[in-house]
Amino acid sequence: MRLISKSFIFPLSIFVMLSSTTYSQPRSPNVIQSTTYLSKEFEVGPREVADKQMYNIEFPKGHVGIKSFDVDLVDEHGNFVPLHETYIHHWFILKYIIKKNMSMSQDPNDHTKPSGDLIYKRNDGTCNNGILPHQWSSGSETRGTSTKLPYPFAVEIGNPADITEGWEEQWLLGVLVIDTRGVENKKICTQCRCDQFNLPENFYDVTVGFHGKVTPEYKAGVLCCQDKFQCKMRKGFQAPRRNLAIRYNITWVNWDQHQSAVRFYVLDVTDRVTTNGSETIHDCRAEFTITENNSTNLFHVQKASIPMKKGGYLIYATGHAHTGVINATLYGQDGRILCTSTPTYGTGKEAGNEEGYLVGMSVCYPKLGSMKIDDGETVTVESIYKNEFLPAVMGDMHFYLADAPPQVV
Repeated sequence: MRLISKSFIFPLSIFVMLSSTTYSQPRSPNVIQSTTYLSKEFEVGPREVADKQMYNIEFPKGHVGIKSFDVDLVDEHGNFVPLHETYIHHWFILKYIIKKNMSMSQDPNDHTKPSGDLIYKRNDGTCNNGILPHQWSSGSETRGTSTKLPYPFAVEIGNPADITEGWEEQWLLGVLVIDTRGVENKKICTQCRCDQFNLPENFYDVTVGFHGKVTPEYKAGVLCCQDKFQCKMRKGFQAPRRNLAIRYNITWVNWDQHQSAVRFYVLDVTDRVTTNGSETIHDCRAEFTITENNSTNLFHVQKASIPMKKGGYLIYATGHAHTGVINATLYGQDGRILCTSTPTYGTGKEAGNEEGYLVGMSVCYPKLGSMKIDDGETVTVESIYKNEFLPAVMGDMHFYLADAPPQVV
């Protein structure tokens, strides 16, 4: 992977000044560092899906604390690619540990599964078993959603005490984009409607999802947006194939006694929580379909109540959703609102402000120490959408918890 630039380095005290609350903060000798990386390029043509996984991507080295992780989609000339040309369905970053000196392909076209010793390190959420395991992720809203963590909190990585001798941490980048240049219906195409794609004749015979074999009742979702699948195109449309890449900027600090670690959670509105004796079972679907009905209700509410085995102080929270969302909310067991995340929809043509597209979700930064989720507390995650036919939408809350707040003056 190519390193684009190592840009600003500024004193940590400047970042601290952005906080609206005063805390007792020892002066740290560390500074926030920022580096922008570029992934391997991948080729995509008009109406085509690109679903890529890239192992061992470039990442800060050593024992550090990640303060933010921001992503964009660019072409071979470094230009931002707008959603109305190539739609960012999702991207994710997943940590794994691997034996040192084991060779891993970085070629996004090489789908050979890694062999040998490799262990994925999942987030602390309740849907992390295969379906939502990542440490960072977003979708079309990525350009307009802040990922910054306030001082002194950071995502700790590279701690030698957490890595078995002879092993090392590496990172997987997954990305799914849909080139909608020339397609018949961009909105339907970006919804991954199965009837809009050139599915193989044996698609329903051979396709297996997270919950078993896929049946014809599966009408929309990522399984119909597999790599190289093509959406219906207008007759006569022509445009060149092009190379795209993920540009990602990471800010971090070297880890020291002044940093406080956070845990990352993803809670999903499709989580069907059941119990088997003392065991809590989570059945997460990630995607759900909204079927418009004839009622006067203008909104569709989807929610799930989820027990938190381990709680903590809420540091950051935001929703992940698709176009059509009204808001996403995280509630405490007593009904208190921990965070409501609201969307921004674009009004123009430029990247980051594409008309009609979801281009951002607001972020909650509670006054540090003011909001705590107790161990064993049942929280509720809720997504509200427009009450119209919206297949394969999502409703997640992404949030960070800390074991203790900084000492208040």
